[in-house]
Amino acid sequence: MRHTGNNFPYYPPGADVTGIDIAEKMIDIARGNAMKLGLKFNLQEGDAQSLKFPDNSFNTVVATFVFCSVPDPIKGLKEIHRVVKPDGQVLFLEHVRIDKPVIGWIMDRMNVIVVRIFGANINRQTVENVKKAGLQIESLEHFGPMKMVKMIIAKPSKIGASVRRT
Repeated sequence: MRHTGNNFPYYPPGADVTGIDIAEKMIDIARGNAMKLGLKFNLQEGDAQSLKFPDNSFNTVVATFVFCSVPDPIKGLKEIHRVVKPDGQVLFLEHVRIDKPVIGWIMDRMNVIVVRIFGANINRQTVENVKKAGLQIESLEHFGPMKMVKMIIAKPSKIGASVRRT
C-alpha cells in the first residue's frame, strides 16, 4: 500500500514544496491530503528518471521510500543531483538490501517475486547508488530490523557537479 503525504506535516510552515509521483492517482491522493492540512503544495505527475525542472532548481530534495521502485535508480539519483543547488542538500529515507551474507542472498532471490507483487525492490543498494550518482554522503543513520532502513543526508559533490541528463 502506498501512502501519499505522510511527510507533509513535517515540512516547515510556509515551505515552498514541489512534489512529484509517477502515478496521477497518487498525486490526486496527495493533493487531497495537502488540502486537509491547509497546505498549498505544487504536486504534479513526474518521473524521477527525467525531471522536468531546470538545473539547480531546489535548495533541498526529499525522497522517502522512492528508489526501491525507480526502474533505473542511478539515473533518478543523477537527476536529483542535477536539480539540487550546489549548496543544497538531499534527504533520503529508504529501505535497502541487508548487508548480511545469508539474508542479502535471500533478499536477492526473493526480489523478483516481491517486485511482481508489490512493485518495490527489496535488494537495492541505495547508499552505494547515491555515491555512484555523484552525491556526497554527509550522514547515514540506520533504523529498523537489521538496519534495513537508512536515512541518508547528502549534498552535491563538487567532482560530480557536471552531472547532467543522459
